[in-house]
Amino acid sequence: MQSLTPSSSGVNLKSLIRSKIQSHRVIPSRLLIKCAYRFDSSNAAANTGTINTNGAPSTYNTGHVGASRADWQSSCAILASKVMSQQQDTEMSGGAGNITAVNGHKMIDLDLVAITDNQPKPLTITDLSPAPMHGAQLRVAYQGVPGAYSEAAAGKAYPKCDAIPCDQFEVAFQAVELWIADRAVLPVENSLGGSIHRNYDLLLRHRLHIVGEVQLPVHHCLLALPGVRKEYLTRVISHPQALAQCELTLTKLGLNVAREAVDDTAGAAEYIAANNLRDTAAIASARAADLYGLQILAEGIQDDSSNVTRFVMLAREPIIPRTDRPFKTSIVFAHHEGTSVLFKVLSAFAFRNISLTKIESRPHRNRPIRVVDDANVGTAKHFEYMFYVDFEASMADVRAQNALAEVQEFTSFLRVLGSYPMDMTPWCPSRED
Repeated sequence: MQSLTPSSSGVNLKSLIRSKIQSHRVIPSRLLIKCAYRFDSSNAAANTGTINTNGAPSTYNTGHVGASRADWQSSCAILASKVMSQQQDTEMSGGAGNITAVNGHKMIDLDLVAITDNQPKPLTITDLSPAPMHGAQLRVAYQGVPGAYSEAAAGKAYPKCDAIPCDQFEVAFQAVELWIADRAVLPVENSLGGSIHRNYDLLLRHRLHIVGEVQLPVHHCLLALPGVRKEYLTRVISHPQALAQCELTLTKLGLNVAREAVDDTAGAAEYIAANNLRDTAAIASARAADLYGLQILAEGIQDDSSNVTRFVMLAREPIIPRTDRPFKTSIVFAHHEGTSVLFKVLSAFAFRNISLTKIESRPHRNRPIRVVDDANVGTAKHFEYMFYVDFEASMADVRAQNALAEVQEFTSFLRVLGSYPMDMTPWCPSRED
C-alpha cells in the first residue's frame, strides 16, 4: 500500500461536508469515516465490496481509481458529500439507500463507525513532550512495603510519583526492565552500616543505568502494639542494617532481647500488627507506626544522629551528562591480573585532580579464584575482585573522558554504570528535616 498525505492543493473535505450540511439544514449523526485506498503500479481495478449507511448490504459498481493524489482526494471528498446526502435522504424516507460509483471512479471502501464519547483522543504535541521534571506520574519501584525508608527516598527523588512496593531488590530491577515501572530507587550505602552489597551485585547483573542519587536522613524508632511496655519485650525485629545502626542504643535502653533480621523495616512493623505480637518490637520509621497502628516506645534510637542512607535512581536509558552542575560518575572494572593494576587505575584520576568518593570491591562471580604458577614456591591462589568506583566528574568533562580512556588500557573489563547529578541538598540531622 502506498501512503498518501493530503496536500494544500486538494479539495477540503471538511468545507464540503459543512456546506452540504448547511444547505440541507439537517444535523446528521456523528460518523467516523475510515478510507482504505488500494493502489498498484498497473492501476489495476480495485476489489468490489458492499456497504450501506445503515449497515445493510448494498452492491456498488466497480470503476477505475485515479492514480494521482488529486484524483484520490477528489473522490474521497465527493464520496463524503454523497454519504451525507444519502444519509439525510434515508432519515427522511425511512428507507435504505444504495451508494454507487462517483464520476466514473470506483468507490473507495468505507467503514462507517459511530463515534462515542469514550473514543481515544488524537495525539497532540503535548503528548510527545518529555517526562515531567519532578517525577509527576512516574511509577517508581522500591524494595519494601509502604512506610519503608525506600518509599520516602522515592518521594524525595520524584515528588508526586506513584511508588510501587516490591518484596525484593531483584523484583525492583525487573520491574523497570519489564516496563512495569519507570524508575527504581534502591539503597547502596549507609553512613553507619556501610555498603548494601546485594545492590552492587545487582547493578552489574542488570543493564539499568544510574540517573540520579538522593541522600535520606534515617531516624529509627522502636515500635510496638498499643499498651505494650519495653519490659514485656522478648525480641526486636528489623532489617539487618537497622539492627546494626541501633545496636548500642538498644543496649542502653536495657533491652536484653533477641534481635532477628527481616526483609525491611516497615515490613517488621506490618508483621507485628498483622500477627498481634505483644512481645515483639520493630525498628522502623514514625510513618510506619502511623500506617500500621503501632505506638512509638523510643524515638531517634540510631547510634549516631548523622545517619544517612544514599539511594540511587535507576532507569532503562541513561541521561545526557552535563557540566553546568555537580555530577558524579559510577564505574565498575576488573583485570585478569587482579589487584596489581589498582594503583595505576586510581592514579589516572589523581593526575587529573578528580576526587573519588567511594571505592568498593566485590568478588568476581565468574572467576572467584585466580591460580598463579610460580616455579620457585609452587602454585599460589588469589581472590578475584570487581572494583566499583564513584568519582566527582561528569562524562561530559574532558578530564573524565581522558581518565576512563587511560583506565581502559589497564583493565580487562570496564563499564560505566551512570553519570548523574549529585545530591546537593543541605544536611541537617534533626527529624523535622
